[in-house]
Amino acid sequence: MSRWDGRRLQASDLQLDWDGLRRADYSDRYFWNGAHILSVLAQEGYRFAGYSARLASMGRSPTPPVPTGDLRVEMQWFPRRKPFTVVAGVDIALAILQQCTGYWVDERTFVNTAHELEVEAVHDGDLAPYEGDPLKVSPVLRVRGRYRDFAILETPTLGVLTRASRIATNTYRLMEAARGKPILFFPARFDLPATQSIDGYAYFIGVQRYNADTGKQVPAIVSTPAQASLWGGRAGGTVAHAMIATFLGDTVELMLQFARILPPDVPRIALVDFETIV
Repeated sequence: MSRWDGRRLQASDLQLDWDGLRRADYSDRYFWNGAHILSVLAQEGYRFAGYSARLASMGRSPTPPVPTGDLRVEMQWFPRRKPFTVVAGVDIALAILQQCTGYWVDERTFVNTAHELEVEAVHDGDLAPYEGDPLKVSPVLRVRGRYRDFAILETPTLGVLTRASRIATNTYRLMEAARGKPILFFPARFDLPATQSIDGYAYFIGVQRYNADTGKQVPAIVSTPAQASLWGGRAGGTVAHAMIATFLGDTVELMLQFARILPPDVPRIALVDFETIV
């Protein structure tokens, strides 16, 4: 699950639309176009019939009769955020590659070829430094294989890596600014429900990285069970302003009943701005 325990999230942990991912429903269309062209060329037995100036400049044959449709490539995923990125989403990207690399024989038959890929990946929670030179990057994921089998997966893998790493890095920087005070994670009301599990996981990675670098034990506090689902946490939080209203504005009485009724392991955090809000 992270660099601290050496585990990785499994595909079974994730609630993703695997069939939709395999059919490129979540991919930029030009990736599907490219994969389709290569598939047709492979079926036709096409061999490269052009001229490669790049190979000629290397003193090699500029017209090698290679099977373009089955060409193998190396793809790298890397961040470019100064001075570093707290990496998150690698396990999810790996699960997408594992479940969705391959090709369709017909409308109902998908052949998975993930076992033919060569994959190198860092762990969630690693740091990827970047000093501003686009020629000097730190790949967090490197894949070698037949391009047409995983071309369409560039969009969703980049998507999860970008979103999760942004959240993890922002969490880390906020905790630096807060000097170790807990940062409550309450974004659920501002986004789609489907994003909560991955977002909460990315927040957790940011907190853990901060704790590892500072020697602190700041707790990760999320607001929904879904946000805690991938790392075994539990939802916490404060009390709603509407609850204070049901106690006629008496915050103290509300918190007394809160403490009496809810289990001891639920944090007792009161809002003290009710009169300001109303």
